[in-house]
Amino acid sequence: MKKENCKMRKTELKNSKVKDSSSKIIFGDPVLCSQFLRGYTEIPLLKEVQPEDIEDVSERYVHMFTEERNSDVVKKVHLKNSEMPFYLVSLIEHKSKVDYNVVMQILRYMVFIWEDYEREMEKKKSGISKTKDFKYPPVLPIVYYDGADNWTAALELKQRICLSDILKEYIPDFKCLLVQLNDYSNKELMQKQDELSVIMMINKLHEAADFPLLEKEVSAEYLKSVMQKSPEYLLNIISNVVEILLLKLDMPQDEVVAFTDRIKERNMGELFANFKGYSVPEMRKKLRAEMQDDVRKEVCEQIRNEVREEIRNEVKEEVRSEVKEEVRSEVKEEVRSEVKEEVRSEVKEEVRNEVWKEVYEENLAMIIKIARNLNTSKESVIQQVLEQYGLDESEATEKVEQYWEY
Repeated sequence: MKKENCKMRKTELKNSKVKDSSSKIIFGDPVLCSQFLRGYTEIPLLKEVQPEDIEDVSERYVHMFTEERNSDVVKKVHLKNSEMPFYLVSLIEHKSKVDYNVVMQILRYMVFIWEDYEREMEKKKSGISKTKDFKYPPVLPIVYYDGADNWTAALELKQRICLSDILKEYIPDFKCLLVQLNDYSNKELMQKQDELSVIMMINKLHEAADFPLLEKEVSAEYLKSVMQKSPEYLLNIISNVVEILLLKLDMPQDEVVAFTDRIKERNMGELFANFKGYSVPEMRKKLRAEMQDDVRKEVCEQIRNEVREEIRNEVKEEVRSEVKEEVRSEVKEEVRSEVKEEVRSEVKEEVRNEVWKEVYEENLAMIIKIARNLNTSKESVIQQVLEQYGLDESEATEKVEQYWEY
């Protein structure tokens, strides 16, 4: 039964949308969203916000989000300490890469939200929006950025408008609140003492080489304490976030299942210490298996087209000069078969050597590039090339130097 469940789990992972952002999972949950608003916005009004105060109204505005922005959310946050019924709208825009026009896109969202609010109020009481005391709810524009590089785009509308310094009194302006994940060290995140801090740490991982660093900086006791008090559904959310990350890293599904099952079992104390990155030989083996069929098909088709054209030209000349008009078709077929066999036997070995030499060089270049991206030392790569490809030391050194910056 356990084996069957594991098989079903693999199928789920295979069919999951790896491109989905983990922020869609985070901000879709009221507990995690309240932790985010309390701990990362530094706004006094939001310091006491609780999950029950947050209403997800993203579906109301889903048509204003483009396909590329399907991880953005809109939350209606009800403020308890206000003297009158009051709420603000939190517009959370997620980015994994720097977007230099994000401030203009957010302005469009804000105007749309206010227009929608006006229509809603007008349905309740016609003409109310034209009264003196009518006011629109505040919209808090948040840019949540979890990219590897620092955010460099403008966060104020005036920075995108020409002559804004001269005509500033006549130009609308606002500032986005940037929550940049890189601004928080793992030590600072651990001070939060909540599930979101663990997810934030996971979101800071961009490649397999980052896992050992996280294991050094984050204590097993901290992970254990957070996991023990977390409800089961939040463990599932953390597990889903980790799934997305590992699948993006092309980790085998068996390892993803085993890795994330430890989270659901609340056994996360040494989770990241048990993560195994890929060695260069393992990468080479995997890449060779993946590329072999594709390369063979591509090369065979290319050779087939070239040989076909050569045979056609040869047969045309032979038929034209040697064969009479009435037997042209018959002789053409005979000659084609004979020439095909001759060409095949003559060029087969030559083509095979040329093709495998190209594949050999491409594989070697890719393996060296992957090793470099995994921060493997050049000396170690030279030694592995020397051993795996049967080259002498000077040849191995020459190949690594040739493709190191390829």
